[in-house]
Amino acid sequence: MSTVQDSAAELAVVSDASSGSLADRAYQDLRRRILDSQLPPGAPLSVPALARTLNISRSPVREAVQRLIHDGLATHAPNRGAEVARLEISELIEIYVVKEPLMGLTARLAATRLTQQDVEVLRAMIAEQEAALEVDTHQSQYMAMDVSFHGLINRAAGNTALLSTLAQFETRTSLAFPSAWSEHEYARLSVREHRAIADALIAGDADDAERASAAHVRNVRNRLARWHGTSGS
Repeated sequence: MSTVQDSAAELAVVSDASSGSLADRAYQDLRRRILDSQLPPGAPLSVPALARTLNISRSPVREAVQRLIHDGLATHAPNRGAEVARLEISELIEIYVVKEPLMGLTARLAATRLTQQDVEVLRAMIAEQEAALEVDTHQSQYMAMDVSFHGLINRAAGNTALLSTLAQFETRTSLAFPSAWSEHEYARLSVREHRAIADALIAGDADDAERASAAHVRNVRNRLARWHGTSGS
């Protein structure tokens, strides 16, 4: 291969890598906006408009939107194009019914596997969540703390098959975050339930950890049902 051809190949690789990086950044930005309700359910995801907003070319934006569709955070509507997925509360309730025993099992497994470092991080997380209740905390901050809290428990459980099953529901339940954390009372109840889970985990009590975690999922489901004016069963 000639020097010119080598240079062209190298530029192509750099271009592809740059495009992939931009697509990833666009995806993360759009995902955050969806979960923060800046892009509400049904909001259009016009590639040209988003490219102008993000100040990048259309190609990485198009790739980012396709990833959102693949993850269930967006859909392609006939005659309208891509838009943010609409939250179907009936589907969400069904998912939480399934998640209740699974997340209880996750906490049971984690209770006997937490390291001392996990325990310290868990204590710090609960302290941070309780402190957040005393100030004007945005729902996106609560959501980030919620993800970190349950992520630690999931990692500690160390069961790949269980976590793979739970991962199937992650993107759809993510759409419920704004409703779950939008009111201070809802946030207060969830943090209190997190405290109960953490106390059981730190004590190494697998039975209590399972009960507390399952109860938390059930309570979140019922709160979401009340928020949307439907039944939680």
